[in-house]
Amino acid sequence: MARSIGALAAIAILVGAAGCGGGFSDEGSAGGPTGEVRMLVNITPNLTKGYWEELVKPFEEANPGVDVKIEAPTGQGVKDTLPQLLAAGNAPDVVETLMADKTLAPQMLELTDQAWTKDTPLVEQAALDSKVYTVGVGQQAQSLVFYNKEAFAKAGISEPPKNLDELTAAMGKLKTAGYLPLQTAGDYVTGLQLLQLSDPSIATKHPDWYQQVNSKQLSVGQTMLPLLQRYESWIENGYVDKNALGLDDVNAQTSFLTGKSAMYIMGSWFVRTAESQKPTFDLGVFAAPTEAGQPYPGPQGVTMAAPYMVLKSTKQRDLAVKLVEWLVSDQEAVQSQLAQDGNFRKGFTDKLTPLGKQVQDILDQAPKHVAQGEGYGANTLPQGFNGEWNKAVQSLYTGKSAPDVAKRIDSWMGSKS
Repeated sequence: MARSIGALAAIAILVGAAGCGGGFSDEGSAGGPTGEVRMLVNITPNLTKGYWEELVKPFEEANPGVDVKIEAPTGQGVKDTLPQLLAAGNAPDVVETLMADKTLAPQMLELTDQAWTKDTPLVEQAALDSKVYTVGVGQQAQSLVFYNKEAFAKAGISEPPKNLDELTAAMGKLKTAGYLPLQTAGDYVTGLQLLQLSDPSIATKHPDWYQQVNSKQLSVGQTMLPLLQRYESWIENGYVDKNALGLDDVNAQTSFLTGKSAMYIMGSWFVRTAESQKPTFDLGVFAAPTEAGQPYPGPQGVTMAAPYMVLKSTKQRDLAVKLVEWLVSDQEAVQSQLAQDGNFRKGFTDKLTPLGKQVQDILDQAPKHVAQGEGYGANTLPQGFNGEWNKAVQSLYTGKSAPDVAKRIDSWMGSKS
């Protein structure tokens, strides 16, 4: 995802009156028209502190006397740092990266009555009890399969598979043609890929899957078992590397992008990584296949990109809300954030690369967008699910069977109820 930093043009863009329009359900200290606004953000190789500081410069210039102070996490990430700051009574005014859940929502300013939130991506899906706390810049498509078009041609595969049976058959042809059919890795990759692959089929068969799991009408293991069994057969047949757990995500990506493997399941942020490495083959992407007999394309797993929240404890309520509105609504600010981290938003297609346009088409053609993994808004599983699922899936590589994995994840879910 690393990308060189391109500074925003320092163009002063007025963003409206300080009140931002509409009232607040949670009243706090409004603050004055000037002052410091502290913003805790995610720091990555491409989302550097320098990038964030350049991003907010036009806002500061359009609002003389306002200083947006960018703060990096002091713990392992924003998720670890924010609770520490809250406990110390030193919370920021704005937090980026996290989304409101039942634990965080009481600490956050409700934005339901702010009219501008209605035009932001996934705002309804991320709401809790119809209350808006989190707003985002764009979307990350999750259920994507990147593929080597030359490998497919050599294997005699004329078009991307539309269902999981076709996907398995394509893997056999790719292996015969001398390719590792599906690239995976250890770290977070193993479990994430299987979640990404499951989204279309599960959401088609069980549109209210999260609610049914939480009410114990369904279990995670029960609904995931057919895919776990399929994945187990892929390991046995050598369609994925049996030693993949020893590979980190960077080396896995390099293996795929240098033509050693034919497919790589990953979210839309991979577009930037792929383009920066300039693969020598023609790289394409298709929506994750559905189960045989289901419509294709199926629902697309989607997460909110660059989510923002305002802390209820802020002493600069109006400025903090004004800043967040600007970050998710201003054309230049949105475009910069989308480009910097490989994210997407309907209507922002002019600067997309050919591969990026393919991803945007997949998002546009999906019958609906759905949560995945731990989820968000009303569609959530217990915190820690993603990590436990990842460990469970990885145990398939160390001798456990698909039923073992299903039983393990259901036992873990039971311990959280």
